[in-house]
Amino acid sequence: MHFAPILAALRRHRLATLLIAMEIALACAVLCNACFLIAARMSLMHIDSGVDESSLALIKLDCDDCNSTDLNARMMAALRAVPGVQSVAVVNTVPFSDRAGDNGVSLDREHYVAVPHFYLGGPGSAETLGLRLAEGRPFQPEDFQAGEVWVMPDTPVWITRALADKLWPGEPALGKEFWVTDKFHFRVVGVLAHLARPDPGGYRGAGAAEWSVFAPMAPGKVLKGTYVLRAAPADLARVVRDARAAAQSAAPEAVLDLKQSRAVSDLRDDFFRPSRIMAGMLVGVIVALLLVTAMGIVGLASFWVQQRRKQIGIRRAIGATKHDILRYFQTENFLIVSGGIVIGMLLAIALNLALMKFYELPRLPMFYLPVGAVVLWLLGQAAVLGPALRAASVPPVVATRSV
Repeated sequence: MHFAPILAALRRHRLATLLIAMEIALACAVLCNACFLIAARMSLMHIDSGVDESSLALIKLDCDDCNSTDLNARMMAALRAVPGVQSVAVVNTVPFSDRAGDNGVSLDREHYVAVPHFYLGGPGSAETLGLRLAEGRPFQPEDFQAGEVWVMPDTPVWITRALADKLWPGEPALGKEFWVTDKFHFRVVGVLAHLARPDPGGYRGAGAAEWSVFAPMAPGKVLKGTYVLRAAPADLARVVRDARAAAQSAAPEAVLDLKQSRAVSDLRDDFFRPSRIMAGMLVGVIVALLLVTAMGIVGLASFWVQQRRKQIGIRRAIGATKHDILRYFQTENFLIVSGGIVIGMLLAIALNLALMKFYELPRLPMFYLPVGAVVLWLLGQAAVLGPALRAASVPPVVATRSV
């Protein structure tokens, strides 16, 4: 196949060629970034929360004027009395619930290097949550102390593997120290395999989804009103219903947060509902854009076939086969699509840079670009096949007689 005649024909139809190429470029830019966003969201939706979701529920009360010691005592007794409850603990939050404490941490008391979420839990909370300690030691009774405004100034903590890799890449985390301001000092005594933030993906994207710290704390002025309970998965729905009633009866002066007082699996479903909707919308955008692009290629190819019937007939008359005509239009389409893909890759990178700047999304992996190119090449060849087959089937005598 000689490219010179094809390029000469394309130069004679510059505007139409440019419009189709730009349509391909736009499709390439949107396709690559939309697929990346969908894949990132789908990956985030399958994140390991680090807790035993199928067996856990949250009960949350709002009562600023309540005596914390009295409220915790009443609530713990009432929730433990609910049939089917295996254990109860006081916490400040759980994954997929409301955030309770993001704090910047530093290794030198001056420069912040990460902003993890701090989980606080009373005695038995780690066991109730089902946290999996990969390295280090369990918390000891003396580790649980009540703070006046937050944790005690010197607190042993567990951190996630993801946060350890951020703070000390390539180094063991056990025994390491970090600070929040120059007042609160923490020493790592355990490393968790997983513990997702309450809002995974909400802060600095998926890369920070497991930047979590778990600190022991005695229930009191700071740690009150939020309780995690464990039950058998088959009993959990009934236990949640009974626990809500028990909480309202035990603390009638408090307000039960019905939106948060649910099974953790339900909290997870609610948290990721916008992600599922967004992924569905992006899939719709991709399908619509590819359909419009394919229709544009079909329309242009059909128009060119109609305009070139006499030329096709002449080529057939001097010996060109149906395969030659088919290959001509497919090659012509390949060149147009390739030009659009080159521009589209540059647009895809530019679009990703804009998303990184304004929405803190991660960098687009480069392998999405060749994948997008292959999809558009296949789309282009499929779209041009019909018009090309019609061109190849034109009899030479009919073509040479057409005006």
